[in-house]
Amino acid sequence: MIPFPTFFSGDYIDRATTRRSDTTALAAAWHSADCRFLPIWDSLCLVRDGAAARLTRAELGALLPERGIFLGLDAGQALFAVALATPEPPAQFGTFGGLRELTSCLEARDAGLLAYARAMVNWQRQHRYCSACGNPAETTDGGFVLACSNAGCGQRSFPRLDPAIIVLVHRDQHCLLGRQASWPAQRFSTIAGFVEPGESLEDAVRREVAEETNVVVTGCAYQASQPWPFPASLMVGFHALAASDDIRLNDAELAEARWFSRQELAGGTVVLPPRASVAFRLIEAWFDAVPGPGLSSLHRDGAFLRPAPGTPAARR
Repeated sequence: MIPFPTFFSGDYIDRATTRRSDTTALAAAWHSADCRFLPIWDSLCLVRDGAAARLTRAELGALLPERGIFLGLDAGQALFAVALATPEPPAQFGTFGGLRELTSCLEARDAGLLAYARAMVNWQRQHRYCSACGNPAETTDGGFVLACSNAGCGQRSFPRLDPAIIVLVHRDQHCLLGRQASWPAQRFSTIAGFVEPGESLEDAVRREVAEETNVVVTGCAYQASQPWPFPASLMVGFHALAASDDIRLNDAELAEARWFSRQELAGGTVVLPPRASVAFRLIEAWFDAVPGPGLSSLHRDGAFLRPAPGTPAARR
């Protein structure tokens, strides 16, 4: 059982995958009056009135490209991601911003849509040429296949994700958190790293924890996954039990790693990752496993809320 949902994921759109190969249906959807478009400009997403801007054909006018990426059906309307080719973001439509910065002001559903659209546009932009022969690639299947234009090659490419594990290691009522050198001195998060070829997710958990902290883990349990579009990762979250507690930074990935008690996490001196991240949800699931006020009641993105007088500040 998955104990918690994660940001950027969920049933926010009907992907209508069977329509991708139906060129007639896609053409009809593209030209329909109720079709909507999510514009992406140089990896920036468009927000208007605090929501993902779904533009009409008339609004885009001459800026509408010849083709887009069929994302699916949004409340029954065909929705396409389109890459704008203007020298500057067209300000008449609203505010273009980075997805990471926009997440704090968007509903989860709209954040998921923008992450989806941005990921597909970026994938196409980064794979314009065939990886086998170097000829230009052409989009098919609603934008989900890039086919080599060289008939003698026939290479077909599909959207790619970089799988990564992210793990909350715990032992004797303490959890293991690390800090990168670029972070403020008080900010800590879970251990994470990319999965390597020939490696299972569980293998990656053991290797990454040992490489970064020298801690040995004996077992791990899957918790949840999260699409992480920075740029194109899939974070697979675990809890893991430590068999050792001596910390040594073996690979210089971290500037510091420490064991933290629940009392320390609730005390307000440690800055945890944003609540939109699966890292926070992993910490929260462990923290909330014992009676007391929940971690979310104490935490605000980038800081902690000080408990009111008389409110227990820590779980026992």
